[in-house]
Amino acid sequence: MAAYLARRVVQALFVVLGVTIIVFILLQLLPGGPARALLGPRATGLQLHEFIVANGYNKPVWQQYADYIDHLVHGNLGYSYHYNQTVNSLLAQDLPKSVLLVGLSYVVSLLIAIPVGILQAVRRNKPVDYALTGVSFVGYSMPVFWLGILLVLIFAVNLHLLPPEAPQGTSIGAVLSQPAGLILPVATLAIVTVAQFSRFMRSSAIENLVQDYIRTARSNGLSELAILFRHLLRNSLIPIITLIGLSLPAVLSGAVITESVFNYPGMGLLLWNSATVRDYPVLLGFTVVVGVATVAGSLLADVLYAVVDPRVRYS
Repeated sequence: MAAYLARRVVQALFVVLGVTIIVFILLQLLPGGPARALLGPRATGLQLHEFIVANGYNKPVWQQYADYIDHLVHGNLGYSYHYNQTVNSLLAQDLPKSVLLVGLSYVVSLLIAIPVGILQAVRRNKPVDYALTGVSFVGYSMPVFWLGILLVLIFAVNLHLLPPEAPQGTSIGAVLSQPAGLILPVATLAIVTVAQFSRFMRSSAIENLVQDYIRTARSNGLSELAILFRHLLRNSLIPIITLIGLSLPAVLSGAVITESVFNYPGMGLLLWNSATVRDYPVLLGFTVVVGVATVAGSLLADVLYAVVDPRVRYS
């Protein structure tokens, strides 16, 4: 196990290095060069020259890349000239709010999707299975932006039960002080996620129901509930673990569309606004963060495999 993890960590480091190379190349290919792209079309020749010298863009490419890696290692993701802040400060300000939003949606999704998937597997090809499958397909096929607008139309505009806008504020405390505003964005993310998770859970549970250990447990006289929760559940969670591990980038980057629809001040909305104003340092800095999160999530999923299923052994 230790040797496998060591190999996976080394592979992850090479992938992260590849991500930094791609982001560095994108930085060099910005329209008009990095200086013109960052300072804007109205910058004078003197301003461009001073910016190029100050940021080392007059150095050889290999040395620019070495400086870029040095900045990343020291946690310097760049500077946003639009927001007049470092990317690090923007990240520290908006990341916790996106983690709260996406984290709540995943908790709600798991609490619903896992029992629904097991119920469908146990009642396979029965009316309840067909009904839940139809609901899952509808939820999974809904565009997120359309679903969010639909929920606002129903619960905010027509019924006046919930606010149409997500909580506003610069801190987690300010967001939590308006819990009613979190319901619609969390529900928007949860509906799509439940549909996805429940389908995987159903397929995995159906596959495990025909395994020998289930038949052995039944022959030993265990009740159906004991079989489901002591044997079937744990072994059926492996696909869900994969999805959770690969969802780590979504937690860090925020739900771009949902945050934009509900004007939620998180990472997703920041990325959306940065794209509209061509704030390249923010976009490229967050690209690095999401790339590292993707690798970390994949590695985390591999580790959790062995925790959930003791049959998993790595050579």
